[in-house]
Amino acid sequence: MNTPDAHLLIVDDDERIRTLLQKFLMRHGFLVTAARDAAHARRILSGLEFDMLILDVMMPGEDGLTLTRSLRETMNTPILLLTAKGETDNRIEGLEAGADDYLAKPFEPKELLLRINAILRRVPEAAPQDTAPKVLTLGTIRYDMERGEMWQGEDLVRLTATEIQLMKIFSAKPGEALSRTTLVEELGRDRGQAQERAVDVQITRLRRKIEADPKQPRYLQTVRGAGYMLAPD
Repeated sequence: MNTPDAHLLIVDDDERIRTLLQKFLMRHGFLVTAARDAAHARRILSGLEFDMLILDVMMPGEDGLTLTRSLRETMNTPILLLTAKGETDNRIEGLEAGADDYLAKPFEPKELLLRINAILRRVPEAAPQDTAPKVLTLGTIRYDMERGEMWQGEDLVRLTATEIQLMKIFSAKPGEALSRTTLVEELGRDRGQAQERAVDVQITRLRRKIEADPKQPRYLQTVRGAGYMLAPD
C-alpha cells in the first residue's frame, strides 16, 4: 500500500522517462512533480517540500550525486538515485553522497514502487518546526501549511492535486508576486503559452474556493505585469 498523499519530486533530463515515471506514480496514488535538471529542481525545492526525491545521476550540468551532496547539507528528505551505472562502486558512491537507496536502469516500474514505499515507511514523522506561521488566514478560510489542508470553519475544503501544489507554492512566498512562467516551472510542467493559460484556469478555480467574490479577489490577487500573489490577513 502506498503512503497516502506522498509528494514526490522526479528529476531526470530524459523527457520520455520523466513523463512515464510521473504518469506511473500518479496512477499509484502519489502526488508527483517533475524537474528537467538540477537547476529546475532547486527552483521547485525553494517553494515546495517533498516526501521524497527521485534523482537521475547522469544529468548535464550538475549531476545527481553532486545535487544529493548539496541537498544533504540542508535537508533530510529521502533521496532515491536512478542511474544507468549499476556497478558496486557507483552504488556505494551514491549512498556515500547521502542517498537512501540506489536503483540501476533499466528497472521494472514495480521495483521502483516497492523501493519508494519501503523508504517512506522508514521515515519518522517530522518534528514540528517553530519557524514561519503554520496557518495562514484568508478571511473565513484557514490554510494549514504543514498539512497542506484548507478549512472553512469545521469543513475541509477539497482541493485538487494541482490546487494543493499551487497553495504550497504561494504559501511559501506570501506577499510575493509569482509570474505564470514561474508557476508553470514550479508545478513541473513544460514551458509554453498553453501551460500558462492552464495556470490561469487553475487560479480561477482556486479563487472560487478562497474568495467571497472571485471576480474581485482579495487574497489571491493579480499583480499587473507581474503575475499572481497570495495576500493573507
